[in-house]
Amino acid sequence: MANKAIILLAVLLCAQAVFGVAVVSKSAWGGRAPRSKTTLGNNLSYAVIHHTAGNYCSTRAACAQELRNIQSDHMDSLGWPDIGYNFLIGGDGAVYEGRGWNVVGAHATNWNSKSIGISFLGNYNHNTATSAMINAAKGILADAVSRGQIVSGYILYGHRQVSATECPGTTLWNEIRTWSNWRA
Repeated sequence: MANKAIILLAVLLCAQAVFGVAVVSKSAWGGRAPRSKTTLGNNLSYAVIHHTAGNYCSTRAACAQELRNIQSDHMDSLGWPDIGYNFLIGGDGAVYEGRGWNVVGAHATNWNSKSIGISFLGNYNHNTATSAMINAAKGILADAVSRGQIVSGYILYGHRQVSATECPGTTLWNEIRTWSNWRA
């Protein structure tokens, strides 16, 4: 029985390596359908990293609840057609679908149509991203390159570089500045 479990895990890891990062779908976290979508082109030159500045979550259930809260705020309070980010990273190390691939986000004014937006769930003025979260973010960025959503030489910015904000928080800001595609 242990051998079957090992083989299954190996198959799943190989499939993930071939097909990209395993993304928790919007339906799996209980998200609402968008009111509308605008197509985002391929071969984009930018990715923008954010934090939600809200609650940190470390379990699938807690992250799903936080995602539903954020989506409700974005749709009901701000009047957006959906949650603002393309993808979100939970403290459980999972990548969660926001608007997803090829959909213009609402994450960085004047940058939404030329970038993908990836947000870490939590406040990274206080929290510190785990290695699982960092690996998940780097994985979804690599997946974006392999899909042609962003070019291989894309430029990575923190939200504070394109808007007057503290986002993505000091600890995450210090982390992403060490990544190979980050630019001053």
